[in-house]
Amino acid sequence: MGDDGTTRTPRTADGNLTCLVTGASGYIGGRLVPELLAAGHRVRCLARTPGKLRDHPWAGRVEIVAGDVTDPASVARAMRGADVAYYLVHALGTGPGFEETDRRAAHVFAEQARRTGVGRIVYLGGLAPAAVPETDLSPHLRSRAEVGRVLLGSGVPTTVLRAAVIIGSGSASFEMLRYLTERLPVMVTPRWVHTRIQPIAVRDVLRILAGCARMSAEVNRAFDIGGPEVLTYLEMMRRYAAVAGLPPRIILPVPVLTPRLSSLWIGLVTPVPRRIARPLTESLRHEVVCRDGDIERYVPSPPGHPVGFDRAVSLALQRVRDAQVTTRWSSASVPGAPSDPLPTDPDWAGGSLYTDVREVTAEVAPDALWDVVEGIGGENGWYSFPLAWAVRGRLDRLAGGVGLRRGRRDARRLRAGDSLDFWRVEEIERGRLLRLRAEMRLPGLAWLEMRVDDDGKGTVRYRQRALFHPRGLLGHLYWWGISPFHAVVFGGMARNIVRAAAGAHGAHASGPR
Repeated sequence: MGDDGTTRTPRTADGNLTCLVTGASGYIGGRLVPELLAAGHRVRCLARTPGKLRDHPWAGRVEIVAGDVTDPASVARAMRGADVAYYLVHALGTGPGFEETDRRAAHVFAEQARRTGVGRIVYLGGLAPAAVPETDLSPHLRSRAEVGRVLLGSGVPTTVLRAAVIIGSGSASFEMLRYLTERLPVMVTPRWVHTRIQPIAVRDVLRILAGCARMSAEVNRAFDIGGPEVLTYLEMMRRYAAVAGLPPRIILPVPVLTPRLSSLWIGLVTPVPRRIARPLTESLRHEVVCRDGDIERYVPSPPGHPVGFDRAVSLALQRVRDAQVTTRWSSASVPGAPSDPLPTDPDWAGGSLYTDVREVTAEVAPDALWDVVEGIGGENGWYSFPLAWAVRGRLDRLAGGVGLRRGRRDARRLRAGDSLDFWRVEEIERGRLLRLRAEMRLPGLAWLEMRVDDDGKGTVRYRQRALFHPRGLLGHLYWWGISPFHAVVFGGMARNIVRAAAGAHGAHASGPR
């Protein structure tokens, strides 16, 4: 900050800012980065797993620092020389200790921002209801409010943005609204469908976030942000149906669905698992409407903004239909997902390791085979025993896992870090290797690896390997319990993948060796 309290001078000679973005692998962070780049800023990303950012179209234009927001040393490294630091992470759905995790991370971020001389912190939190004591808020909103207070008290000029439901392709709130409305022409709903909400289009959220980078240094406060309309959830569902061209929905509210029962119901109908659905539904118990429009003084809306609800839904649906969803609610890793090295790494720490290896040779174009491999999952399925995959997905959701409904971000292309049903893309070498890490509930760690090897003589070898590192006796029992189905599930999968590639190009495939 200058002595006169004006906007701090950027540390770059061209007058643009150096912006640190945390949560760049997540829904908002992954979309904010290109917005900041388009505005001429330099961007640095703090990421626990830098490889997950590798395939983003903007990856080559940013600096990536490996680290975690709970680790002071890595946060300090990432903040050195930064003018603005965006705090876009939270521990939503990590379990009963998520408030403490959020609190610790916020304190680390605030302290390191002050020590390294960051000019501004920008945080996206949740819109809290007016006149409701903080003790009565949902744990999710209570934690968001606490993080905002910690950052505002850091001694660094801070902007806290508070938003309610964000409408955009791939957001958890939008997916919940979309699937509930599309899949249930008649639905019995909890009483929170009458709660008044002020939704906001994701493009307005991004516009405001980017605009906050150049706020005057004397600004240190929170702002409510929302769209131009206040609606009940019931009205949102009916308006969604109209925009999507669906017949009018019959909605019957009942007073008995608690947040827990609501989250179970949402988990059965939508791709959003109950560990995320529950805090979202708990946040809808109270009215969430903007109490001020002061953000307009600092980040004025251009013509056509803020975007209305119907237009926001229309834009989101168009992106879904055009397969142009750049980030999704599932872009960030599942909290608590394993981060251990692949068992074949040199530093693998021993222990039992079960493998199932299948190989098929085929006289088919390598590109044709790779297209099938990269297109696996989602609407295309897993090429073997659909009932078994469906049952496994349902069991996973009943156990609180993600199940199969996350699907794919893009119907044809994958990138490192993408969620893929109950897997996540750990590694992809286009045309050659796809490695998936399991994120379903398991008594151990699991990977599924698919390789396409071309001998250059017209024959291609497809090699498929499933790996499982059991955790305790239950892990061993699990592997041996499902072993009788491997020939059908994994063997059939290998054969059918090759057949699909051969059938698409009129080639002939041989059997497994």
